[in-house]
Amino acid sequence: MAHAGERLALHVKPVDIMSPQAEPLVLGQDDIITVEREQWPESSISLQLSQHCHFINGPVFARLADRYSQKSLLDELAIATAPWELVQQETQSAALHQRYGGRVLLKRRTGGYDGKGQHWLKQPEKTDIPADWRDEAIAEQAINFDEEVSLVGARTQDGRCVFYPLTLNLHQDGILMASVAPLARLESLQTKAQAMLSCIMNELNYVGVMAMECFKIGDDLLVNELAPRVHNSGHWTQSACHISQFEMHLRAIAGLPMPEPKVNYPAVMINLIGVEKDNNWLSLSNGELFWYDKAVRPGRKVGHLNLSAQDEVELSQSLKLLSLWLPEQYQAPLEWAAKASRS
Repeated sequence: MAHAGERLALHVKPVDIMSPQAEPLVLGQDDIITVEREQWPESSISLQLSQHCHFINGPVFARLADRYSQKSLLDELAIATAPWELVQQETQSAALHQRYGGRVLLKRRTGGYDGKGQHWLKQPEKTDIPADWRDEAIAEQAINFDEEVSLVGARTQDGRCVFYPLTLNLHQDGILMASVAPLARLESLQTKAQAMLSCIMNELNYVGVMAMECFKIGDDLLVNELAPRVHNSGHWTQSACHISQFEMHLRAIAGLPMPEPKVNYPAVMINLIGVEKDNNWLSLSNGELFWYDKAVRPGRKVGHLNLSAQDEVELSQSLKLLSLWLPEQYQAPLEWAAKASRS
């Protein structure tokens, strides 16, 4: 976000709202407060920021950070999502199986991401609802989807919406591993997806970038989750579009012009998860490395690679090289990316 702001002469100052040593911030009346996560834990700094007159989308975060109120919003707007219900004190797993079938996914109402905060109830296995999940989780019917796609869009202060093309995604153990966009075969769903996300952003009077993750089932889309922020599946826009999702978000909240984003070439994004930095990646003829300079831990996103997919032979060569440089868990996602980019 800070890098994108430099292009626009906007100074982006990151703030750790949970820092125990944090002093009260010096805020100007013209400062704009935006966030990179929908969870908004309470602290002296978060309270100060949320009370600022330009705390953008303040009422939205609590509503979308809680899966119960997020799902309720989708139902209110008649936007398709997986059948679900709140897990209450009296809820029994047998009743959930009767309503939703042999596979039921429990999701914590808040906090879970990248496969965390989930618990499967599967028949014929006898699995019970964890005691501390009652009133703190929703139950969803498992969806046998064809593919996972996402739409990243942005809304201006006066209600105009712009969108990037639908992105095809691959998750492994609940973590996004790779994305491909744009794909001609997804174009037929673009209008439908845009109407869904427009409806959501307009209802919330949202300003900025929002992502909508969906299950694709034939020609239908079911919303899986909403993210009121820039999103991992939109990272490919940093390399392949004339305005990245990060710059688009800043333009929206600062009231700057927002043309429709232009895609210069198709791209493949590979997430770098729990792996040490390898300078071999810098030798890829069609690649751009974005390294976050975080401590490397298993399962932690520490960077991503954007690969131009305009030359199929060059892309294939780069993915083959990455298969030599990345560990075993990347072999299937790299094969998927090669195949998906040709579809």
